[in-house]
Amino acid sequence: MTNTTLQSELTNTSFLNDDRVLRAIQLIWHEAALLDRKDYPQWEELFTDDGLYIVPIDRETEDFHRSLNMIYDDKRMRKLRVERMMQGYAPSAVAAAITTRVISRFEVLAVSDEEVTISSAQIITAYKRHNTDVLGADLTHRIRFAEDGSGKIVQKVARMINSEDAINAAGFFI
Repeated sequence: MTNTTLQSELTNTSFLNDDRVLRAIQLIWHEAALLDRKDYPQWEELFTDDGLYIVPIDRETEDFHRSLNMIYDDKRMRKLRVERMMQGYAPSAVAAAITTRVISRFEVLAVSDEEVTISSAQIITAYKRHNTDVLGADLTHRIRFAEDGSGKIVQKVARMINSEDAINAAGFFI
């Protein structure tokens, strides 16, 4: 079966029968749970060494390296961001928001033996200082699998629905 044939087959509900896709979705849900628990060190471990976490300003861009981004974190920058969130001295870390993420509307974009790329929709409800905010984003996760079947995030792109508006310091990961 060619990759194109596989892709065509996976665009309908049969993708739920593909073990790689199910493992990728489980990883995405696990990531959301870690972030809601503020378990940032474990979240950081979900990424490959060359993994990127990106929140672009332009929802349509694919050239993240040359575009303006709210976040464009490689391993070093993710580590620094996690340290900031955990030390309690940064404004984003003091009384960090309580969050609940719901991720759904999964669409398989590509599947190979080593990687799965999935898009999804995310709604974050965040509560901080007597204020509740609801944020939406379209996510794209590219997940790479090791021989033992474990997966890691190669790239996470969170396209905020209000990415061109002024956004307050969120105090949490998107």
